[in-house]
Amino acid sequence: MHHSIRHRLALVPLALVLLAPAARGREADALPPAVRNANAQLLSQFFAQGGASPAVLEYRRKLAEYQAARAAFDAEAGAYWSQISEKRRGRNAKRRSGQQITLDDYVLEHPPLYNGPKRPVNPEPEETPDRPARKPIPVVADFLRAAQELYQFTPQRPSSEVEFKRAYARYALANGLTREQAVRVYSFETGGTGTYDVQAGIEHGGKRAISTAMGYNQLLTTNSVELLAEQGHELIHALSEKVARTSGPARHALEHKFAVLKKMVAHAKSVPDTWSEHEKMGATPQGWAMHAMVLDVDIGPMLQTHKLLTSVHFARAKGYSRPLSAAELEMMNLTGDGTGLDMVTMPQAMRERVPTSNFFQRGGYERNPVAIRHNTVAKLLAVTDERMDVNSGKPGAKELAGAF
Repeated sequence: MHHSIRHRLALVPLALVLLAPAARGREADALPPAVRNANAQLLSQFFAQGGASPAVLEYRRKLAEYQAARAAFDAEAGAYWSQISEKRRGRNAKRRSGQQITLDDYVLEHPPLYNGPKRPVNPEPEETPDRPARKPIPVVADFLRAAQELYQFTPQRPSSEVEFKRAYARYALANGLTREQAVRVYSFETGGTGTYDVQAGIEHGGKRAISTAMGYNQLLTTNSVELLAEQGHELIHALSEKVARTSGPARHALEHKFAVLKKMVAHAKSVPDTWSEHEKMGATPQGWAMHAMVLDVDIGPMLQTHKLLTSVHFARAKGYSRPLSAAELEMMNLTGDGTGLDMVTMPQAMRERVPTSNFFQRGGYERNPVAIRHNTVAKLLAVTDERMDVNSGKPGAKELAGAF
């Protein structure tokens, strides 16, 4: 406020100079008409614009240009993404009634991308509303603390990375995952070097978690809650068999783990079996405690396996009998089973023509440079395969392949 007052006072002498001829009565009439008109125009602009500086006037001009360009883009983009949603609803309805999906069921144009002027920077200080502080993303220490406080349990960590990989390989093979699927998805998700406890953002030199995604297949807290709710019976059965084969002090520790697992499964099942409800639980200390099981050498490999197996079983249940390639499985892992299967079941000729935008919400697409750059289903699958090829030669991927 004080800055603004000082700024305007500094312009007062200019106004007085412009007003002076009029104050001297007939002397003003001696000025040429062109000068009198120019003075009047300057005065009009000065008061109409509140004494704004040239920099502020330029900012206002650029802001108006930006707002006009952005409004035009939003109108165009809004219409496009409404069409995407409408086509998606149509495809879902046709699938429910057993009808064949054709090219006409997709939007075949690529979405508009904003390429107008950027929002200009205001040269004057602006008041910005106070934003609530972002909640910090929980990390491994938080998951372990929650498991101890709520379940009096600490996950049994492996003695080495290869021990966890061998446990994962044994369980994955026994339950129908192939080496190619497991190794290539691991290569894509972790870059071919990830450890069993790697968390998104805290790898390759990263310092800050960007999500709760953890482990070989990057499970979120929501995934852990959902897997305990939906596959809990399988996990309980597998662990009970291991308890029966174990004796001595090791059996006592396993029995405690078994009791904790049953409690977690019961708690996960206590809410409606929907993603949104599992997401809510995943954001609580109880969900964090469940997520700590990803680190356990017995339970973790099961959770990693079932994260992929649910997609395999979903595809089979929908009548897709051909084995999923690793890239196809990754599409389902990344985008969700329903959306992923939409891409997987598409013939190659359609994959070449259908834009990736058909499988995204607007916000997700506009923040995804990979989907924008590789903008058809065929291109997206190809770049996924290419990344898997490269990363499968890295040490962690080679070690996992050897564990199979």
